[in-house]
Amino acid sequence: MTISNSELIQIFHVSDDQLRTELGNGLKAVPAHVSPKYFYNALGSKLFAAICELPEYYLSRTEASIFDRYLYEIVASVGTGSTLIDLGAGDCAKAARLFSALLPAQYVPVDISVEYLRDAVNQLQQRFPHIKMTGLGMDFSSAIDLPSVVGRSNRLFFYPGSSIGNFTPDEALAFFRRLHAASDVDGGVLVGVDLVKDVNILNAAYDDALGVTASFNLNVLTHLNMLLGANFDISAWRHHSFFNAEYSRIEMHLEARHAHTIRWQGGERNYMQDERIHTENSYKYTESGFIELLKQSGLEVCGKWKDDKNWFMVCHARVM
Repeated sequence: MTISNSELIQIFHVSDDQLRTELGNGLKAVPAHVSPKYFYNALGSKLFAAICELPEYYLSRTEASIFDRYLYEIVASVGTGSTLIDLGAGDCAKAARLFSALLPAQYVPVDISVEYLRDAVNQLQQRFPHIKMTGLGMDFSSAIDLPSVVGRSNRLFFYPGSSIGNFTPDEALAFFRRLHAASDVDGGVLVGVDLVKDVNILNAAYDDALGVTASFNLNVLTHLNMLLGANFDISAWRHHSFFNAEYSRIEMHLEARHAHTIRWQGGERNYMQDERIHTENSYKYTESGFIELLKQSGLEVCGKWKDDKNWFMVCHARVM
């Protein structure tokens, strides 16, 4: 079926040489690191969906409970008829749950590749044929450069899931300033953020008993083998995560079980036993600290909603 009220635009393009350079430099760095965006090949996306169903991983269901409980308060704050720009949209499910209340004039799901969005957008368009949908294949982590087809007025940037925690606080500040710059005076953001809590709850959320998060982390190596022609043996590595109280963040690493050499197209490195590859940070905020971050970026908090345990917060902020 042809959908006439949707389009998909690929903006983000990286050459094979650029990809190999970025990944190779990260693997050779001290300490070694890989961007968390490389979690999300086909298998990684499915594993993350499974993580969201785990009892230890409170983030998704807690945020969903906030939207369920306070939906109409949230709508009263953000208004209807917006250009809803869904950053890191994935399967678009989180935004789609809000459509009947938010009534967006245009829905703009953004992900690193439109191929991941194609089926989701087509299915959504059939359910909501009156909403114009424009999927963008774009890496928004370093720049927000939206094409003219995206409505300029009444932009609402939607960034759920505490994905903002993958940025350092300085990077998060720069990110919100870019959103501010991409908005007119009627623009704003609707963002979910994970709050500081008992360290045992935090650690369990990123190291579940079934080992799904470990598989998700280790799958990065499978992805690197494909992208770089590398020779990672997953059995030679283990998942390692912990809460770093000094930086108020969960860190995820892959740790070598024994010394060995990794080779890939254009490079190699000797990894010592227990040496790590840093794959992700997830910063946790206090309520006041996050509101101050938004304020420093030129955004004024108009509404904030939390669960009964004060584990998670959803904020709406407007351009000042």
